[in-house]
Amino acid sequence: MYFHGTSKINDQGHLEIGGCDTVQLTEQFGTPLYVVDEALVRQRCREYMEAFRASGMKFQVAYASKAFCVMAMCRIADEEGLSLDVVSDGELYTALQAGFPASRIHFHGNNKTPEEIEMAIDAKIGCFVVDNFIELHMLNQIAGEKGTKVKVLFRVTPGVEAHTHEYISTGQTDSKFGFDLQNGSAMRVMKEAKELVNIEILGIHSHIGSQIFEVEGFRMAAEKVARFAVDVRSEAGVVFQVINLGGGFGIRYVEGDTPLPVATYVKAITDAVKEQFGQADYPQPEIWVEPGRSIVGDAGTTLYTVGTTKDIPGVRKYVAVDGGMTDNPRPALYESKYEAMLANRAKEANEEVVSIAGKCCESGDMLIWDLELPAVKQGDVLAVACTGAYNYAMASNYNRIRRPAVVFVQDGQADLAVRRESFDNIVGNDVIPERMQKPAMTR
Repeated sequence: MYFHGTSKINDQGHLEIGGCDTVQLTEQFGTPLYVVDEALVRQRCREYMEAFRASGMKFQVAYASKAFCVMAMCRIADEEGLSLDVVSDGELYTALQAGFPASRIHFHGNNKTPEEIEMAIDAKIGCFVVDNFIELHMLNQIAGEKGTKVKVLFRVTPGVEAHTHEYISTGQTDSKFGFDLQNGSAMRVMKEAKELVNIEILGIHSHIGSQIFEVEGFRMAAEKVARFAVDVRSEAGVVFQVINLGGGFGIRYVEGDTPLPVATYVKAITDAVKEQFGQADYPQPEIWVEPGRSIVGDAGTTLYTVGTTKDIPGVRKYVAVDGGMTDNPRPALYESKYEAMLANRAKEANEEVVSIAGKCCESGDMLIWDLELPAVKQGDVLAVACTGAYNYAMASNYNRIRRPAVVFVQDGQADLAVRRESFDNIVGNDVIPERMQKPAMTR
């Protein structure tokens, strides 16, 4: 398994993260357990901030909280000077409860409800990323009723789609997100928004994909966005103050993944914006980006306890752990790949190839296929790397399995960030209708 951040094998032959022995962590907090390497999270935040400072441009780095939204993570983002991207009232509430400055919160989403919009306006968030015409007019109306103006970016589909090892230029009309640059809706919304008295146009937002390992897609997006900005200035008389080029910066999950250094992505983006807007004699806009996975992904490790095994001679050996698709649905959803090791026997040589199964009542509840490990025993601790993004965030209570605890580790100290769910949590919102109540026992 590839070692990220502060991970290493200690003298006891155990995996250690943030100076904490993972075997001891399982004894203290139980399993499954999400372990977050706080030093690595902060390092990733600083890499973005330092790279943008080096560009000399005005900027905001907004942590995409959908990757991993808990109050402790919001607090770290604030302490490191990042802004915050939220997509729901729950994420907004989490940020506010953590004391995150509302002025640095950006509200995304393709179906913001009136209640969410009111909540965000009342909190005085920094801006809304508008996704459709209905939302635009709801914002204008609600802001007017509250006697205020709201700052907005407009999400556009730039005609660039980037994936792990490729990028393509396409119309991308068929998307639930944003205003299309090619069919005229993006220009139309600019003209409509300009006439709305409670709307202040900051600029536009684009997002081209995720797990991106190259910079060409970002360059293409910057070129198309700049061209659109010039057209909007000419046709609508609006000059963009902000260009948000989204996120999607890749991380290493398994061998063969080749993410670029943060500074390489940032330099490509800032150079492209400087060049494109400079050629158009356009005032240099402020640059915003929204990294999520690349800040927390490789800082997370999930610890499991090995339970049962099933050996099918000549076919496969299944090793079951005490978690699965409830704490990591990504393999079932996307066929995502992970690396893992036995945290309690980290120095031992691999002896067999096994497949890691979860405990849910689903054949598709598999975490890793064909993993090389030492001869696995019941009670071993399995550590799965790079589970910091979209694992806790997408966790569920399928089969009424309780969500795991989350601990942040640093300098030999482990701090609980999320308590393990209790049985009372599981049934806490259940209500038995009165007509189903059992009659009181009589003597």
